[in-house]
Amino acid sequence: MPPATRGFRNNNPGNIDYNPRNQWQGQLPPDPLIEKRFARFDTPENGIRALAKLVLAYRGKDGMPKIGGQGIDTVREVINRWAPGVENDTESYIQAVAAGVGVQANQPIDLRNFRTLIAITTGIIKHENGAVPYPADVIAVGVQKALS
Repeated sequence: MPPATRGFRNNNPGNIDYNPRNQWQGQLPPDPLIEKRFARFDTPENGIRALAKLVLAYRGKDGMPKIGGQGIDTVREVINRWAPGVENDTESYIQAVAAGVGVQANQPIDLRNFRTLIAITTGIIKHENGAVPYPADVIAVGVQKALS
């Protein structure tokens, strides 16, 4: 049985904050009695799609000086943006995701590569929820929707 984490309950395994400007595919309207801060989705695939879309959008943002290439293109840069240190043990998050991707934290990666994006997405899901509560095919569908 999957864990009863907030991310799992909301079909938002990346724990994406709700923002009314974001019109994510499958995003449900907020229900302040259920969830005030985080977005909710109709299916896990749409929540995973949103997670992967955000990671892809990071590529065009300013990266960290002297790390990777131009823009955000390393696990360290992605996770620093995803999970700032004010709320997270960002360094352990970075190391866990980098290990899952099979790269060094500061090694440039191609975020648009299907396998790489699946590995990053899966690492974020695992760290945010304490486990990966979805079969690989559900994650693959969400990531493929993000790349389409």
